[in-house]
Amino acid sequence: MSQSVDNIKPSYPLFLEDEYQDMLAKKRDNFEEKHPQTKIDEVFEWTTTQEYQELNFQREALTVNPAKACQPLGSVLCALGFEKTLPYVHGSQGCVAYFRTYFNRHFKEPVSCVSDSMTEDAAVFGGQKNMFDGLENAKALYKPEMIAVSTTCMAEVIGDDLNAFINNAKKEGHIEQEFPTPFAHTPSFVGSHTTGWDNMFEGIARYFTLNYMEDKVVGSNGKLNFVPGFETYLGNFRVIKRMMADMDVDACLLSDPSEVLDTPADGKFRMYEGGTTLAEIKDAPNALNTILLQPWQLVKTKKFTENTWKHDVPKLNIPMGLEWTDELLMKVSEITGKPIGKALELERGRLVDMMTDSHTWLHGKKFALYGDADFVMGLTKFLLELGAEPIHILCHHANKRWKKAMEAILESSPYGAGCEVHIGKDLWHMRSLCFTNKPDFLIGNSYGKEISRDTLYKGKEFEVPLIRLGFPIFDRHHLHRQTTLGYEGAMQMLTTIVNAVLDRLDDETRGMQTTDFNYDLVR
Repeated sequence: MSQSVDNIKPSYPLFLEDEYQDMLAKKRDNFEEKHPQTKIDEVFEWTTTQEYQELNFQREALTVNPAKACQPLGSVLCALGFEKTLPYVHGSQGCVAYFRTYFNRHFKEPVSCVSDSMTEDAAVFGGQKNMFDGLENAKALYKPEMIAVSTTCMAEVIGDDLNAFINNAKKEGHIEQEFPTPFAHTPSFVGSHTTGWDNMFEGIARYFTLNYMEDKVVGSNGKLNFVPGFETYLGNFRVIKRMMADMDVDACLLSDPSEVLDTPADGKFRMYEGGTTLAEIKDAPNALNTILLQPWQLVKTKKFTENTWKHDVPKLNIPMGLEWTDELLMKVSEITGKPIGKALELERGRLVDMMTDSHTWLHGKKFALYGDADFVMGLTKFLLELGAEPIHILCHHANKRWKKAMEAILESSPYGAGCEVHIGKDLWHMRSLCFTNKPDFLIGNSYGKEISRDTLYKGKEFEVPLIRLGFPIFDRHHLHRQTTLGYEGAMQMLTTIVNAVLDRLDDETRGMQTTDFNYDLVR
């Protein structure tokens, strides 16, 4: 082969060299039983038609690229947000390897999480012995101050009882009776990663507060709780704390993984770093109120907070874009009595200035978008504020109430006319939509690049470029440190979106003496 220590090439362009092309051709001819290219192109063209879309949307027994992940992934992220807490998944080792690599690829950070490695015998006889050994070993080896337990499909199918198993482990002395071990059942075959986050947070809140409410008085600590939900933009944790500091509000983020998922490279490994302290979660019922930053995904959290903590949870939307950030800050001011500071007023004015500068490039542009319920709703609201036109909105794991609320938002703006909202659909459905009713851009996570590539294969005029916003982002670096919430987040999203539009315009107008009449230096 042509690789040498002095000339190391990645797979591209290495695989374009003759010896690799010859090897790949032999592999296709001898092992792949490949159909003729004409047949492949014929079938591809058919999958881009209205006829195929109608058949595609009749699918019931198959999901292709669902634009969601499973419950335990969310439970692990929630647990990572608490100080010196080790996420522990009762189930098979392969599942936990998947969760860790999923987060590794997005955050480019090591992610600590353990499994009790259930195998065939545990699937038949139950996994209690695995939990006994797992809890004892995890505590001894990794020295956490809390272990947060969730489950995978295997444990749920056979009906393992986490409460009983954990109590039995303590009775038999595998871990101390007083050692904190909140838990949540997180079956992967229902719900999604956002459901798992909600279940785990409710489990942690229940463990520390349900039976300790006698001396709790709403408002007695003068703080304001914020529950982020499944949040993977680390800048969003920081922007909430910064905005509250600007208002002189004593805020407490309940689950904050922004430090453990963004540790410095200084020669020291930090298995635990930052996070909400156990004292803070125990004290949370004494807060003035609790604000849910992603209310559509925090159903159990809302119910527990209202019924147990007796907090009158405000009805707010995710604070994305201009209006919904305004609503959050005004509600915070109302609850705390603190004015919205001059710094935030100036920041808002800068966002309005940016929107004014850029709206002409976004006006009339058509977008398809997909992702989690709250994120997609907030992004849609912001696009409407910019004069952009969403035409396809897809959220696989949203419910009918969400769809109705989304349609009401679209109806409130002239730019929402003609938009279709799809729930329970996947990215193969979105692929059909991008061919039969082409948007100018697709907004979503890294998985959308396959759709973008397919549209380009049909022809340059059919290409739908992908703008990467959401989770996961595997194929670009450092986007997880950005911000999508508040005025700052709106500024960053606007910068990303409008520059993608301008990049596309440059791409379309760079033809020498053909389209370069619009290849302008100033945009």
